[in-house]
Parts: sequence; structure tokens; C-alpha cells
Amino acid sequence: MTTMNARERVLKMFAGEEVDRPPCFSGFGNVTTEGLKSLNQNFAATHLDAKMMAAAAASTYKLFGFECGVAPFDLCIEAEALGCEINVYAHSEDLLYPTIKKKLIHNEGELDIVIPSGLTGRGRVPLMVEVIKLLKKDIGNEAPVGSYVLGPFTLAGQIMELNDLLKLSFKKPDKIGKLLDQMADVIIQVAQEYEKAGVDYISVREMGATSDVLSPRVFKSLILPYLKKIFEKLTVPSVLHICGKTNDIVTSMAESGAKAISVDQKNDVAETRKKLGPKALVFGNYDPYNVLVAGTPDLIRQTIKKCMDDGVSAVWPGCDIWPTVPPDNVKAMMDEVRNYRR
Repeated sequence: MTTMNARERVLKMFAGEEVDRPPCFSGFGNVTTEGLKSLNQNFAATHLDAKMMAAAAASTYKLFGFECGVAPFDLCIEAEALGCEINVYAHSEDLLYPTIKKKLIHNEGELDIVIPSGLTGRGRVPLMVEVIKLLKKDIGNEAPVGSYVLGPFTLAGQIMELNDLLKLSFKKPDKIGKLLDQMADVIIQVAQEYEKAGVDYISVREMGATSDVLSPRVFKSLILPYLKKIFEKLTVPSVLHICGKTNDIVTSMAESGAKAISVDQKNDVAETRKKLGPKALVFGNYDPYNVLVAGTPDLIRQTIKKCMDDGVSAVWPGCDIWPTVPPDNVKAMMDEVRNYRR
């Protein structure tokens, strides 16, 4: 088989076509300090500058051959557009991600929120549209450009306290369902802006709906309907990611309408493959910190080989890659993937 470039490999895999090997890419942040150093950029400042963010997002591909460029790098885009105050730590020299400074909902009485008009013109959504366009222009012929949005439950957990959200999910599921429906509408609007900008795939990060805190029954009745609503509206290949041990809900995840399922390092991915069958797209599932950052090249090679032996469609991290990843460790991962034969 002819060797493919990263873009061809990823898009053919999403289309269900045969590829020369599993791609090694991500739908989450993967900027590295090595990349920032090569660009002479401060990490915190990249969150406010389209050119800087696009350059940083492309750097992991350019330096290591990691097969994508992905932006944003933080989890506040939608909440900021809704009106949450955020702290971007723009002048900090530390590796800090933007965080929510002020929530929108503080008690049950404030659950009935009004979605602002012109939502996609607010906050950093226009910045993200520009970043995607710049990434496409820079590496789009060689590597796929990805982006992500939060899932409805996770976004709700950004605009209110997560503990309150969890309690009300059990006590007042109808009220939370109405809020999640609104969050789904917000997510669709933002994702469609990314699609218009030219993104090749979108991940929906529903980290808050993990089986570690919600039962499979609650996931299916309260979360899944709104995930389905989102995926019905997406036109580019889509990925659903949920943190934690998800094999109890992985068949429900597959019913969401997502093109692929992403599982993290807590999951037995061989069991996931068994449950979903040979044709499902399953991405995973190396530990992006304890293995990729803190591990040795030998451990990384063993871990990546096991992911592929266990049947992943793509080698993909369990979460964002922490920026301080040693260059030799990324190279070890990419070498293992390139040399792998099933």
C-alpha cells in the first residue's frame, strides 16, 4: 500500500477506508513547551492571539510528525461566550490554562438562563474561527485540523458548580434536562462555526458525564439525548470522548451518532473493542501524563504497542497532552506507530 500523509490517513480512516497504519493524532490540546520554545512564545499569551495559537497548534506536527493540528487549548470557549468571566493569566510565565473566574448559575433559581443573541460573535469564538483558518492554510494540505467543543453536561458544569449540577441531576432531572438542551444548542452553534472555518473533525468532550460519577441509567436517560442532538447537526467526522472507565456505557456512547468513540487510559480498550465490534472506530488510550510525560521511551513504546494490539483504530491520548512532554518521548511514540505491523 502507498504511504499516506497524515491528512489522507486520518480522513480515510474516518471514511472507513483501508489505511497503511493506525494514525497517531488527537482531538485535544497537544501543544508542547518544545514547540513554544521554537516559536519564542509564552503559553498563556497564545490563548488571546490567533497567529500565536495557530503556530503553536501546528508546531507538534512540524516538530514530531504528530498527525494533526488542534485548537483551542482550554475548556472555556463556550462558557465565555455565554457570559462567564474568565482568567487567561496572560502575563504569567507559568503553564496556565484559562479558567472560569465567575459562574453564571449560583443556585437552582438561576437555572432558567437566556442564551445571548449573536453568541458566535462573543468571547473568543471569532478568534477560534481565525485560528482554524490559519491552521488550514499552514498545514491543512498535509495534516488534518481538528477542534473540540464541550459536551452539554460538561458545559453546564462550567457555568455552575459541578456538585450542584450533580445533585440537581438526581433531584430535578427535568430542570437539568432543559438546561442541557440549551447547552446543546450553544455547542451546535459553536461547532458549526468551526465547520464553516474548515475544520476536518470535531471532538465533543463530555468529561463530566463519566461513569465514575453518573450511573449508566442516568447517562442514557439524561445525557445521551442531548449528545444525539449535537451529533445529528455535525457534518464533519466527529468523536465522542468521556473520561474514566466507560465500558459500562460504551454501547450507549456508540448510539450517540458520533463517528468515533474516544476512551481514556482507565478503560480496558480490548473489552471496548469486543463490545463495539470490529468495524467501530475506537480511539485511545495511552496515559498522556504518567506514560507520555513521566514515562521512559521504553514504557511508551510498550504502551503504544499494547494500544494497537488491543485494536484501537487510532493511537490517541486519554486527555490533553501536558506541554512539558520530553521530545524523546514523543519521538518514541511516533516511531512505534510508524514501525507497527498488525
